[in-house]
Amino acid sequence: MGNRLKSYLAKMESVDPSTLSPEEREALLQDLLIQIGFFQHERLIHLIVTMLFALVTVMSVLCSCLTQNLVLIALILAFLVLLIPYIKHYYL
Repeated sequence: MGNRLKSYLAKMESVDPSTLSPEEREALLQDLLIQIGFFQHERLIHLIVTMLFALVTVMSVLCSCLTQNLVLIALILAFLVLLIPYIKHYYL
C-alpha cells in the first residue's frame, strides 16, 4: 500500500496542470477523487483491524492478571509481536 501511494504521488507531481486541456484536467481530478476514496477506505479497514487487535491484546493482559495462566502470557507475547508491526504498517 505504501508503495502504491508513493508511486501515485510521484505520478501526480509529474503532471503539469497548465499543459492539460479542461477535459484532461477534469479526468485527472476525477481519478484523484477515486484514489482518495480508495486510500481512505483502506485506512479505515486498517484502523478497525488495528483497534480490534489492540482490544483483544488488552483483554488478554487483563485476563492474564486475573488468572495467572502461562498460556495467556504466551498468547500476549504473540499478540504483541503481531500488534507492533501492524501499528507500524497502519502508520504508513
